[in-house]
Amino acid sequence: MPISKLDPIDRKILCELQGDGRMTNVELARRVGISAPPCLRRVRTLEENGLIRGYHANVNARALGFEVQVFAMVGLHSQAEADLTRFEEQCRSWPLVRECHMLNGEIDFILKCVAPDLSTFQSFLTESLTSADNVASVKTSLVIRGAKDEPGVPFDVLETRAAAED
Repeated sequence: MPISKLDPIDRKILCELQGDGRMTNVELARRVGISAPPCLRRVRTLEENGLIRGYHANVNARALGFEVQVFAMVGLHSQAEADLTRFEEQCRSWPLVRECHMLNGEIDFILKCVAPDLSTFQSFLTESLTSADNVASVKTSLVIRGAKDEPGVPFDVLETRAAAED
């Protein structure tokens, strides 16, 4: 479903669920101004079309003992599609890698990693990441503190754009 096909109610449903994915369908329907049955149908359609990919708890990594957060910039020897895909698959298998993004520019991938301590991350870095097939270089940056960590998308920007198109 292209974003242009979303009506204001669909966008409001997505916005509300992004803010609180645990609310009941009845509460969601109340917030968006429709009855519960069509609200549930809309949510299911949004899920089926891949606009809602899942529901997750936003856990406090530090409180759970993951004191270290690192961004790793990875350069590969080869950027052939098969090699890129193989590296992405490998990233999905490493539990410490929480995000993997292919980039345009000087580096091929940026990885967001978490670990309970520096020695755990160091072991991952030397035993897994830098020794992985096709990895040419790895530069890491340790996160000192985060100023913003907001999941999802800014729906107010979509609303402004949608209003301008109408």
